[in-house]
Amino acid sequence: MDTHVLNGAFYSLQYDVLNDFAPIAPLVINPITLFARKTLPANDVRELIAWLKANPNSASAAIQTVGFRLLMAFFQKETGTQFTLVPYRGSAPALQDLLAGQIDLLAASPAAFLPLVRAGNIKALAVTADARMAVAPDIPTFVEMGLPGLSRSEWSALFAPKETPAHIVGKLNAAAVEALADPAVRSRLADLGNEIFPREKQTPEALAAMQRTDAEKWWPLIKEFGIKAE
Repeated sequence: MDTHVLNGAFYSLQYDVLNDFAPIAPLVINPITLFARKTLPANDVRELIAWLKANPNSASAAIQTVGFRLLMAFFQKETGTQFTLVPYRGSAPALQDLLAGQIDLLAASPAAFLPLVRAGNIKALAVTADARMAVAPDIPTFVEMGLPGLSRSEWSALFAPKETPAHIVGKLNAAAVEALADPAVRSRLADLGNEIFPREKQTPEALAAMQRTDAEKWWPLIKEFGIKAE
């Protein structure tokens, strides 16, 4: 998602992310979860929006990457809310400040954070996936909260150079599909908070379509918000 979609709008690249690679197979989806400090007076996204509107420009959200900045800027647009975006050099210092109550919100991949949610140290408000995560079925989706536009997940996939012969792409795809069907692989990926693509979507054609759909959605928003990689 980052290297083969978002970077095409964040950077002036010497290659075309959509046309200079041969899609092989989508591998996993890594949904993004919106976390909040434990003392935040909101327990779900609807309550959060109401609180943000009642307290404009009072809240703060950590921004670890330009991708997360894009997501939170889009959240503001979709909900009509205003809050401060605070840059961080990584998730670790952002999490420390969230635990200390120094910031209010943090969007991140969920795997390492879920134990803190279960211990009551932070709150998990919503996940960007289309469906609830198998590892955290109690966390609702933004779709359920009435915000389908915020459905966005980090995904990982295999690509090859553009001129890779079709029969090689086919062999690589078959190997990926076989690996993703292995119970041990599936279990390990689930432990890391990843969702495996359904078998019918593990094709080069499905990967190419997903890549273009994401570009059509997010590139205009990156331009609209004026987000640059810095």
